Amino acid sequence: MDKIVALDQAIDMVQDGQTIMVGGFMANGTPERIIDALVEKGVKNLTLICNDTGFVDRGVGKMVVKKQFSKIVASHVGLNRETGRQMNEAETVVDLVPQGTLAESIRAGGFGLGGFLTPTGIGTLVEEGKQKITVDGKEYLLEKPLKADVALILANVADESGNLQYAGSENNFNQLMAANADVTIVEARKIVPCGTLNPNMVHTPNVFVNYIVESEVQ
Repeated sequence: MDKIVALDQAIDMVQDGQTIMVGGFMANGTPERIIDALVEKGVKNLTLICNDTGFVDRGVGKMVVKKQFSKIVASHVGLNRETGRQMNEAETVVDLVPQGTLAESIRAGGFGLGGFLTPTGIGTLVEEGKQKITVDGKEYLLEKPLKADVALILANVADESGNLQYAGSENNFNQLMAANADVTIVEARKIVPCGTLNPNMVHTPNVFVNYIVESEVQ
């Protein structure tokens, strides 16, 4: 299968009402070209799973401003005042999740786990509505996995088969999200022939990647 597609083909795979995961930490590692195209497309009623909501003018924050999400699952939203406003005005459902719990929930969803136990959140608002399990006298919360229809991630380099390399901290949530969704779409700064990448330096193997779009930023 030819994994390299045009931008318009890639965004056609994101439909109203879907759940999407978007890589990035404060927009570092976010596929900006894809996000801009989704803003222009006007896809709506999405559920977003992301570490944060970027800024009002960068990353998924642009989609927040356009009210393209009906629900947001994130670890913090303080850098985007519009997310906070929509949450406080009950315009958008915002589910705040401890960052480690969010990462592990994404990993669990990607690798077929039924959930995991964590003490994080015991005695706080985080525990509301969640099952508690005691192990060796210690209480834990049962956290369930998260799954997405589509993952949108950024890679520094991709080969034509979909093996990926990230640049430094741009890895953040990208590797976990690539393994999670039904369809993973990668925006890559550079696309190279198969066999170019050192196998020992591949961060995400091609089995997790469905489509690749070339970034405009080289």
